[in-house]
Amino acid sequence: MATIEECRTALDKLSDNMASAERDVRTAAALDRSLSCRITDLDTTFVGRLKDGRIEVLDTLQGPPPDKAQIRLTMKGDDLVSMVNGELNFAKAWGSGRVKLEASLRDLFRLRTLL
Repeated sequence: MATIEECRTALDKLSDNMASAERDVRTAAALDRSLSCRITDLDTTFVGRLKDGRIEVLDTLQGPPPDKAQIRLTMKGDDLVSMVNGELNFAKAWGSGRVKLEASLRDLFRLRTLL
């Protein structure tokens, strides 16, 4: 089971990957939205912002997020680490229910380039 530190490192790596991505992916990630990433097996939520193509983690909380972020991810820690390391395909994990992504329809269309 991935640790909180490994999950935080994975989010930082994902942020770096998005910031250095090619034009279409970088454009898709160039939103300014509140973001939460709930790690169910650790009962932990990372809250922050997706801004200028980067994920900015502002806090790590025990339990579910207190507020509803505009973009919400929910998954196990191992799945987060595996996705960021390229071992788990996001679209397949999302389609099978291993990863949950909630956002407005407009944001989902824009984020589909990242998927």
